[in-house]
Amino acid sequence: MSVDTSYDIDDGFGPAEPRRRWPLILFVVLLVVVALGAVGLSWVKGQINPSGPPGEEVRVTIAEGQSTKAIGKLLQESGVVKSSTVFNYYARFTGADAIKAGDFTFHRNEDMGTVIKTLEAGPQVRSDRITIPEGLTLTEIADKVGALPGRSADRFREVAERGTVRSEFQPAGSTNLEGLLLPETYFVDAEDDEAAILGRMVTEFDKYANQIGLPAAAARLNLTPYEMVVVASMVEREARVDEDRPLIARVIYNRLQKGMTLGIDATVQYALGGRKENLTNSDLAVDSPYNTRERPGLPPGPISNPGRESLQASLAPPPSPFLYYVLADANGKHAFATTNAEHEKLVSQAKAKGLF
Repeated sequence: MSVDTSYDIDDGFGPAEPRRRWPLILFVVLLVVVALGAVGLSWVKGQINPSGPPGEEVRVTIAEGQSTKAIGKLLQESGVVKSSTVFNYYARFTGADAIKAGDFTFHRNEDMGTVIKTLEAGPQVRSDRITIPEGLTLTEIADKVGALPGRSADRFREVAERGTVRSEFQPAGSTNLEGLLLPETYFVDAEDDEAAILGRMVTEFDKYANQIGLPAAAARLNLTPYEMVVVASMVEREARVDEDRPLIARVIYNRLQKGMTLGIDATVQYALGGRKENLTNSDLAVDSPYNTRERPGLPPGPISNPGRESLQASLAPPPSPFLYYVLADANGKHAFATTNAEHEKLVSQAKAKGLF
């Protein structure tokens, strides 16, 4: 006769222990979920209504037909809102009306309720807007400013040469602002004179240069920040497609390291005081510190005002042995070479294509 000696009690051993742990595990999981939810809610609130006062003024242009998603991305890139995703959901939740195209003024770190109200109020009327393309000289920028109502190219140049408006990257004692104006679209109010317009262009350049880490990159390359701007200005004038910019910068650095002349025709054009596509032998022999065919090292200053892509490309170009480049097709792409023999072959191919 068998005797049943099993017990249906929890004696601390066997299968009863896991059953006792389940309520505790579920409770812990619930606490974690609640905690994460609270943290997430707090984060979202911080995106909608950020701490601290609003920052500096930001002017944003919304294009015709731009979606709420695209507007949110634009506002995030401009520093107006922290999260474009949260903005998109907030705009839907608040039932924001159709947003009209035009120019708007916001502040960095602004709460989304104010942003929505500004958008719903419609675009603000500005006296003028000026777009400065990449690669222009200061003189060419002055001509564009002078085309604005009530502004003068001569006054703009005079202010630029006076030394009262300065960039933090300008060498001590220099009054030359060439290369230190950021190509951009600027909103010009009726009260903005030439000095105010120039000051905004220089301020935007300094801000962007610091944002991308230009001083630290210059230290790594054993150059001054101003010399980095000089390199970027040559890259701007030489490159025709964005993908070539880093490689052209690398060629410049490689040639500097080897003590070679840079041989950049755009510096000769700058020395001649204009844009001359077909340079003669006498042009190429011009006696100027900007003639990098004749003078080794960098020219004494920038030869254009470089844009964001050229500045960025000059900071950390990829390693390569290239020492030469030449136009390779009608779309502006360059071919690169390491030896002079390779370069001469590429030159012959370019001439056969009628590229120059």
